[in-house]
Amino acid sequence: MAFLMKNVLSNQVKNLGLHGGGEEKKEEAAPTDPATAAGMTREEYEEYQKQMIEEKMERDAAFVQKKAGRAVVRVHLREKYRLPKSELDETQIQLGGDEVDLPEDLQKMVVEDQEEEEDKDTIFGQLQNLQNMDMDAIKEKVQATFTDIKQAAEQKCSVM
Repeated sequence: MAFLMKNVLSNQVKNLGLHGGGEEKKEEAAPTDPATAAGMTREEYEEYQKQMIEEKMERDAAFVQKKAGRAVVRVHLREKYRLPKSELDETQIQLGGDEVDLPEDLQKMVVEDQEEEEDKDTIFGQLQNLQNMDMDAIKEKVQATFTDIKQAAEQKCSVM
């Protein structure tokens, strides 16, 4: 109710002219040219607009490069873990151009992973894996399997 009364009274005061009629003059004096509204000459404003467009294009190009870089990382991970390929990633890489490559940190990690895999494939790598095995658990498993086979054979063969 107070809001309604305040609104009605303020409208009546405005109509009397006591509020100051400066608002109408300000609206009429508003410049229609955006250059004068920004406080620049026409040439300065056009140069400013060109500069803004160039900066936007640079930002967009950098954004496309980043997206392509991320797509390269995703493609690499998909290859590593044998996941299905994505058409979206391939499209982003093509948009990024030929300059897109794995980041240096990731390249180092890939090289290290490949070296580890190569080491595991060698005889020395296999010997190290044997040292890391729990021999007692393997021995118990073998004995349990042997006794299972022996019992199955005794049930099938009356000679034993």
